[in-house]
Amino acid sequence: MALVSFPGTKPPYGSDDDDLDEGQDPSGKMSFLEHLDELRQRIVVSLVSVFVGFIVALVFIEPILTFVYGPLKTYVKGGKFIYTEPGEAFMLRMKVAALVGLFLALPIVLFQIWRFVAPGLYANEKKFVIPFVALSTIFFTAGAAFAHYIAFPWAVQFFASFEREDMEFLPRIAPIFSLYVKTVLAMGFVFEMPTLVFFLAKVGLVTPRWLIRNFKYAVLLIFIAAAILTPGADPVSQFMMAGPMLVLYVLSIGIAWLVAKKRPAD
Repeated sequence: MALVSFPGTKPPYGSDDDDLDEGQDPSGKMSFLEHLDELRQRIVVSLVSVFVGFIVALVFIEPILTFVYGPLKTYVKGGKFIYTEPGEAFMLRMKVAALVGLFLALPIVLFQIWRFVAPGLYANEKKFVIPFVALSTIFFTAGAAFAHYIAFPWAVQFFASFEREDMEFLPRIAPIFSLYVKTVLAMGFVFEMPTLVFFLAKVGLVTPRWLIRNFKYAVLLIFIAAAILTPGADPVSQFMMAGPMLVLYVLSIGIAWLVAKKRPAD
């Protein structure tokens, strides 16, 4: 079968055949079927790791549920949630376990993503695997923690503030958890901004001067992204999304400055 070249699959410079993985063509090219097989392997490993995390989470599901709903009890009358469908409470446990399983398997999933794109990297770029996995995991977890302890409780408090004498806030567990998952995942991805800027600055695609010069455009794009990513349409949720993004953008400028400062030495 003829070999075809895909974007990013360039041979590493400054390396010999010893740097190539077993079975990899010395030219750095992979066939279409080899790409599909590589993708399949990474997906299978990722799904197995998530499933193992899911099983572990099921074992500790009760304390996990207490942790998830703990910050919300003060904003719900009686500290209790309701469910109206027979299987709703059961499916809640499955969904919570799946979410926790994803978090437990996150380093493995990120490592599989890196292994998939690694053949298209230069030899000196492949050494960033540990910073990529570590920074991505740390910032994603930080975003999830921000959503759990601050953003989501504030959003629920905002919704609960519209109670009247003839209206009582009694949220069902299914929609309230759906809002929780969307908020946690959205904030997790938002908090990946410094990691993204770190690697873009490392390869010279962005500089601190460029980030500062385009700050006003970044503010506009951040509020647009917050309106899209925010699970609810209320202004409080959008502000809770946009605020951290602005702080992270400023942090990213500092990260780009540190990377640019060290690049000549590298």
